[in-house]
Amino acid sequence: MGAAEGLKTLPGDEVRQVMWRFADRYDLAMLVQSSRAVARGPVARLVANGARNSHEWTEQKASLLEVFDTSGITAVFMDPEHGGFIEGPKNLAMALVAFELSWVDAGAATCSLAGNLGLSPIHERGTPEQRDHYLKLCAPPQPGEDRKPWRGAFALTEPIPFVGVETGLLGGKVRVVEWKEGQEPVLHVDKRGRFITNMGFANFVTAAVDSDDPRIKGSCMVILHETDPGIYDRGVPTKKLVHQLSSTRDPVFSQKIPASRIIGGYTVKDGVIVPNYSHGEIIEAVFKRTRVTVGLMTAAKLLSAVEPVVRYQRGRFRGGAGGEPGSPRHDLGLQTKQDVLHRLIDVWAAGEASASLGFAAARMFDEIDPLEREVEKFLAAKKLAGRAAFKAKGEAQKTAMGLVGKGAGALDKADLLVRYAMMDSVANVYCPACKLWNTGHGANMMREAVSLMGGYGVTEDCPGFLGHKWMDAQLEATYEGPEAVQRRQLSMTMTNELFLAQFRHWAAQMRAISSERPGTGACTLATAMQMWLWTLEHLQQATDANGQKLYTSNRQGVTFPLADALCWLLAARCQILDVLELESKGADNPALAEGFGGTVGFLIDLCHVQAARASGEVGRICAELVFGYNRHPAWTGESCSACFGADDLDGLEGVIPGIASAARGAADVIENGQSRPSKAGPCVCMEGMEAFVRLRGKLDGCLTGSRLAKDRAAESLSKVMIPEALDYPA
Repeated sequence: MGAAEGLKTLPGDEVRQVMWRFADRYDLAMLVQSSRAVARGPVARLVANGARNSHEWTEQKASLLEVFDTSGITAVFMDPEHGGFIEGPKNLAMALVAFELSWVDAGAATCSLAGNLGLSPIHERGTPEQRDHYLKLCAPPQPGEDRKPWRGAFALTEPIPFVGVETGLLGGKVRVVEWKEGQEPVLHVDKRGRFITNMGFANFVTAAVDSDDPRIKGSCMVILHETDPGIYDRGVPTKKLVHQLSSTRDPVFSQKIPASRIIGGYTVKDGVIVPNYSHGEIIEAVFKRTRVTVGLMTAAKLLSAVEPVVRYQRGRFRGGAGGEPGSPRHDLGLQTKQDVLHRLIDVWAAGEASASLGFAAARMFDEIDPLEREVEKFLAAKKLAGRAAFKAKGEAQKTAMGLVGKGAGALDKADLLVRYAMMDSVANVYCPACKLWNTGHGANMMREAVSLMGGYGVTEDCPGFLGHKWMDAQLEATYEGPEAVQRRQLSMTMTNELFLAQFRHWAAQMRAISSERPGTGACTLATAMQMWLWTLEHLQQATDANGQKLYTSNRQGVTFPLADALCWLLAARCQILDVLELESKGADNPALAEGFGGTVGFLIDLCHVQAARASGEVGRICAELVFGYNRHPAWTGESCSACFGADDLDGLEGVIPGIASAARGAADVIENGQSRPSKAGPCVCMEGMEAFVRLRGKLDGCLTGSRLAKDRAAESLSKVMIPEALDYPA
């Protein structure tokens, strides 16, 4: 009934607040409005006026910093005691800011988020004194204060040829230059950076360095000030083609700093400075969260492309012959053709799935962050560290396995370590999955969106700045670790038994959902999830044609595609859950009453479309992995002896009617005058693969109805009302 009603208008704030679970958060609703005003006002005007055409950090671009301060965007990262206004975890808040800014320009979002990234090492692993000092410095001035807020940058990568090679290999070095009796050591830091955001104006840098002195153990991260003795060279601007509203440079540092600038502090043991945290431990804590916001930057691009493309398609023929007002050619333009509608539905469905996955991950980290700090305090109080802490967490995981599927009530009653183990096993998958799928597949779908604008898509004045967004998406796919890094992490975290136990439960949930809401595509998705699990278990035990084990860390041709397949499933699942949340909670919202059925029905059809696409990708990947590492049978004497002769079959036809035609379709038959069938080799034997073959056949059958859903969505899209003009300039 809902789908038949049709979509009346594009989904608005009330819909998104319910879907993304912040309808009860007035502070976040106001933050969205404030961020949107910045994005579609000052940011959009800068882009429209050509500010992206320069590599330099100009006065025009710098004006955004003050806008971020006055709008509250800068303070989102801060706790109230440091000048912020949001209590508790802020992952969802920062995700919403990134989403709104990226709706117009991802460079502006990066400019804002890079300051948070510069502070993140201090926020996550800094000493209490460091956190208090730098967070207050970076907070916008309060009324009556006469000061400028500090801006930070994060320097991890090294110059070419080392840039991006491996985060464990550091060119930056630190050594002791002065250590007087009873006084704090003085360190000298040498660091060259590459692609460092915010360097055009950063007052301080959090830099990863390795020891160049036997009196310092291992690696660490340090804080460098622009006023420290030595060289603080911001470097030349990076000649990037994307994200031009952020400042990116290749800086050089050679400075003296006190040892108190080691992030997280240090101890002295036998005359050696031992940092409390290595650089790897710090960036693990930082990237565990910040990758999600980058994934949502690309999701925003896809959803922002819908309205400009609809407007372009409908107005394509206006002003030409045969396009009188009121005619289909005038009112619908290109949308009289099904192809453009179907392709836009694919873009929209991908945008919905990526946004659902990203915001689900952001909410997850809001739950985990306070729990993680409680766990750290608990382990410290029990004096559990190293192997003892690892053992305690292992026991908690075993206990958590028994709670899978028993509901939130059972988990709420579990002890701290068990609850953390349950959530952490999922978050460790969701973070790289969101970053990998949203930016990788999102970049591909942005190309599709641009192509739907014709030649207009690659012009500077393209409505919605779609050409810029397509190019920007390419950079986002490499931010905070390129796609190979995310796949590598996924290949390890997705085999966690606690995650897999929950994944099996999710598959069963999708099957149950499909019985109540068959049009969502949940049944298709459940079968695809089952196939992925079967394939993973098979590959972990199987060998290739040469007897080599398949699922190992070095067989990235096996592990990486399987990680890709998992991302498709997670995104489609989150999309379905969000729409069901809207259907359940939105029905009682008077602000959603008008056209609610049509909105829900349309979004359900998008779920079905995306579930079918995801299942098709999973089926293809799994089939290639299951069969692709076997050697194809060759024509040998033994194999030819198993073939049927055409004369023999014809002779049996009188005894068993139909056997000749049936055998020719299902077996190898030697026709008259042939020595063997004309093909590569005998048909592949499916022995041992019957379960997979049945699953593959079932999955294909589960696609039933998905194209009807796409037709309905396309029909609805051709009738949806849109505003007369975009609410930000071209």
